[in-house]
Amino acid sequence: MKSPSNNNAQKTQSELWTEYAGLAQAGDKTAYNALLREIAPFIRNYILKSLANPDWADDISQEVLISVHKSLNTYSPDRPFRPWLMAIVNFRRTDYLRKHYNARENKQTTLDDFDFQKAHVTNPTHAGEYKDIETALDTLPDNQRKVFEMIKIKGYTAKEVANEMGMSVSAVKVSAHRSMAKLKAILG
Repeated sequence: MKSPSNNNAQKTQSELWTEYAGLAQAGDKTAYNALLREIAPFIRNYILKSLANPDWADDISQEVLISVHKSLNTYSPDRPFRPWLMAIVNFRRTDYLRKHYNARENKQTTLDDFDFQKAHVTNPTHAGEYKDIETALDTLPDNQRKVFEMIKIKGYTAKEVANEMGMSVSAVKVSAHRSMAKLKAILG
């Protein structure tokens, strides 16, 4: 069994991980331990930047390390290790967040929940804000307002709006962008 080479200082992080992974597949426990020690802080720091709750980083990092352990035999040593690792990281993060947000049933409501609608959707304390938005929208020329409403309010794609309005896709995007800038200036 070949151990990691002594010229590790000259190698990039990715090259070192690739070497460790190949050796770990061949049964080198020292390389396997070195690989896990190297990637664990990287995984945690990478995940931490994209989470609303920093406490989740440790849970997701553990899931990633378990997945690396279980699937290391599927890694191809003739390819870089980092992209393989990042695929696992992204999958585990997405999987964790999906489970977390799906479990938040206590935060969900139906359209039949009139108390929720009264408190949050049709709250009279926000009526002035809605009026301000309507007034600001009225300052836009008709075609510009229609483009803005179709894209930003109704969720149409720029291509769909372009087909509907007889405009180019880029003209639709420019119109929506200018409308947004004008509304921001009006509404502060």
